[in-house]
Amino acid sequence: MTTNLRLPGRPEEITLPALLARNAAEHGDLPALSWRSGPTGAEWTTLDWSEVRRTVAVLAAGYAALGIERGDHVLIMMGNRPEHWLSDLALVHLGAVPVTVYGTSAPEQIAHIARHSRARVALVEGGRELARWEPLLADDTVPLERLVVAEAADAGTHRTYGSLHASGARLHRPDAFEKAWRESHPEDPLTVVYTSGTTGDPKGVRLTHRNIMLQAVRLDRRVDLPEHAEHLCYLPFAHIAERILGIYLPLLRAAHVRLVADPTAVAVAVRELHPVQFFGVPRVWEKLAASVRAVLAQLPDAQRKSIEAANDLARARASHRERGEAIPAALEASYARAKELVLDPLLGLAGLDRLQWTASATAPMPIDVVRFWAGWGITIMDAWGLTETSGVCTVNSPDGFRLGSVGRPIEGLELRLAEDGEILTRGATVFDGYLRPDGSVERAHDAEGWFPTGDIGRLDEDGFLWLTDRKKELIITSNGKNVSPALVENTVKEHPLIGQALVHGDGRSYLVALLVLDQELAPAWAAARGIEAGSLAGLAAHPAVREEVARAVEAANARLNRTEQIKRYRLLAEEWGPESGELTPSLKLRRRVVREKYGALIDGLYEEPYGEPTGAAHDAAHEGTHEAP
Repeated sequence: MTTNLRLPGRPEEITLPALLARNAAEHGDLPALSWRSGPTGAEWTTLDWSEVRRTVAVLAAGYAALGIERGDHVLIMMGNRPEHWLSDLALVHLGAVPVTVYGTSAPEQIAHIARHSRARVALVEGGRELARWEPLLADDTVPLERLVVAEAADAGTHRTYGSLHASGARLHRPDAFEKAWRESHPEDPLTVVYTSGTTGDPKGVRLTHRNIMLQAVRLDRRVDLPEHAEHLCYLPFAHIAERILGIYLPLLRAAHVRLVADPTAVAVAVRELHPVQFFGVPRVWEKLAASVRAVLAQLPDAQRKSIEAANDLARARASHRERGEAIPAALEASYARAKELVLDPLLGLAGLDRLQWTASATAPMPIDVVRFWAGWGITIMDAWGLTETSGVCTVNSPDGFRLGSVGRPIEGLELRLAEDGEILTRGATVFDGYLRPDGSVERAHDAEGWFPTGDIGRLDEDGFLWLTDRKKELIITSNGKNVSPALVENTVKEHPLIGQALVHGDGRSYLVALLVLDQELAPAWAAARGIEAGSLAGLAAHPAVREEVARAVEAANARLNRTEQIKRYRLLAEEWGPESGELTPSLKLRRRVVREKYGALIDGLYEEPYGEPTGAAHDAAHEGTHEAP
């Protein structure tokens, strides 16, 4: 249901601190924030909304004592832990602007953000972060003056979060706290979110209280959830999706946020808590699907066929809902039995049996992944938006969805397509512009207020938006043909063995690809066939695996037109990730980084004329040049 909680004013007039004041006054005894604690991390510590506001007030006094003033930018590099979440709110109550930096950012990216934001203070987690931040204190081009460290044991001579909290407890004055937050206005900046830098230096997107409050209210109207539902918060707060879902929307709904400090532990938390909502970027849903498929591959034929029959019923039911049709009574009854006897018991093992709302965003979701989860009664409500639009622009919802699309515009947002298919948008949730180094804002709209998103798409007759690709990522071949790399990559990734792919061909006469085996499913596929290999590299070198990958490329090419077909490819031995630089922290592909890192391999795919044999594989990395059949 849409939240029925009283708003402390009209949405466009609300500031974030007003929501926290309402929550403490009207829902003070409800759980607000939980995190794992204790020697083993098995216990949960919880603050209710009254306790959250008291802690925020104390921290605000502590940050004020550091000299933080209205309008100051304060950088934060920490995982999803209470010091991060509470400090973010405390800074907002002072009128300061919290700016979260991705924990996987390279030193040069951190230096750019510190210099560009003009921040004097940064709050960091521990020793790993200090190693990248301490050099900036001695850099004359960076305004940074002080570091606050959450892990006291790693702090050294730096100020600790604990001492800041203690000083805030001594200095806190309720009247000063109330006065400070009431001086905030809807048009004031609430946060600056730096883009993840897929094509260059991160840009600072300044978002106001009004941008965010309207986004939260309008998204809430499209989300079907119980009141005060729990949210598993595991994506970085540097990502606009988690800032909306993990901070701003819970404040609107007086919901319960459970912090998962280690993103790789989210599956464990899901199994324990059985959430009613779950948001994952496409790569998360892909990996979850791969894990389920790996388990299914080990089951006896009879059990697997029973599950497949239940999957078919669930997909048939989803198709009726998708078309807005009444579900036939016989199908509904059969699905209900299959859900109770087959699907729910298996989903329950993974903690997925109570899900009422599931969503994805940030990149096109592969349709085979969407259909896979539909077969388990889980309809992923794909959405689309950007940091510059305060998050969601379009979203599927239970009362209207098309699997594979990214839904219809939220209330108050306009869309239109430029002649080249680029999506343009305008509305009150669209940002004013990019932050300049001097603190001013560079407008990014045209004279009529339209913002060019850089995404290419189409609108169908029912108003649903379908994404094609990023405008800057479209491949233009040497014969002038436009190719969507995401379309080709998602098609070849429909084979369970292939977890990641990059297609290249700009200015070339044909496409080539780099392929990576799926880390979860490839070992299971091999084990089911009696193939022993201790690593992805070992599997990538195995003849049977290579033959299957060749068939996967052939099957993908059969569904693509001639220009889109992969003519040659390399099977790589290692998975791509944020730590190694090929993915952003939000798990989007950094194409430029991959092309630079594997430039010699890509060039090698074009060295011999297409159609001629290319010789032996490179044995050092188990990577071979392969002609597509």
